[in-house]
Amino acid sequence: MTPRDEGLRWLGQARRDLDDARYLQEGERWSLTCFHAQQAAERALKGLLILRGAEDPWGHSVADLAQLAVSLDERWRSWRVDVTGLDLYYIPTRYPDALPGGLPADAFTGDDAERALGKAQGVLDAVARAFDEDASPIDLPAQESMFELHADEQQVPREESD
Repeated sequence: MTPRDEGLRWLGQARRDLDDARYLQEGERWSLTCFHAQQAAERALKGLLILRGAEDPWGHSVADLAQLAVSLDERWRSWRVDVTGLDLYYIPTRYPDALPGGLPADAFTGDDAERALGKAQGVLDAVARAFDEDASPIDLPAQESMFELHADEQQVPREESD
């Protein structure tokens, strides 16, 4: 199987995860909506990394996977898809001991779910575009984000403009 074919398998699962997240949103299962949105972004980024030549990308941090994508091609620094906060939905959405009290099912809101879905959709759109452009590095158009990736690969708040 080629890296492109394997990457497309990961992207296909990411699309299914995002579809499942929307289904959960309809049932007002906010914590699980957030978790599946995080999973969609994670799997899409793993598909992208496989496309770009990474062998078996590992990890669950969307931010770390996005940083790895940047490291594979300098032009990915222009990638302005906002992944900030998606990692918060990996463990606390499922495990009561990851919260100071209460249940994950009660700790997340419809606003959290909407935010997670929007960010995950942005990741999937960008990754799909990379595949559409036949595996070549791309300069994605700048999207509004609260954060920018800088040369030192740190996310810093974007300066507000008047």
